[in-house]
Amino acid sequence: MNDNSQTLPCVMIPMSGKQLLLPNVSIAEVVDFASSDPAANTPEWLVGELDWRGLNLPVISYDAANGGKLTVPGGNRGRIVVLNTIGDHHNSVPFMALVTQGIPSQNRLTEDQVRQIDGETGPADLMVVEVDGETAIIPDLGYLESLALEVSR
Repeated sequence: MNDNSQTLPCVMIPMSGKQLLLPNVSIAEVVDFASSDPAANTPEWLVGELDWRGLNLPVISYDAANGGKLTVPGGNRGRIVVLNTIGDHHNSVPFMALVTQGIPSQNRLTEDQVRQIDGETGPADLMVVEVDGETAIIPDLGYLESLALEVSR
């Protein structure tokens, strides 16, 4: 490996049957799974709300938002990843939360370790990549942010 290569600190986030890849800077905090139940007549992808630092954040099921089933983690496996928003509505929704199916793991990756591959994507996916032989999804944070905005009051 070239000594001048730059690495990007990233996080692999386990979902149902797949994992997401995000840069560390997109993550504000990882907390234990705990959220209030969603109110009546809410979207299928809304797990509930998280009281985090005085804010009520919508907790999104990436799997359900992507056309799959809403899966709430059992036991002590699940976590909630609080994400910084980056889109046009950052002032209205500065953070959002995703429920995970396990504990996220950190990696330092170089450009050579990540390559885009062909794969089926859903509305919450930006692209499918291979990271050191493992398949991962880079999520469409703009789409997920639009969902968070939709349920914010």
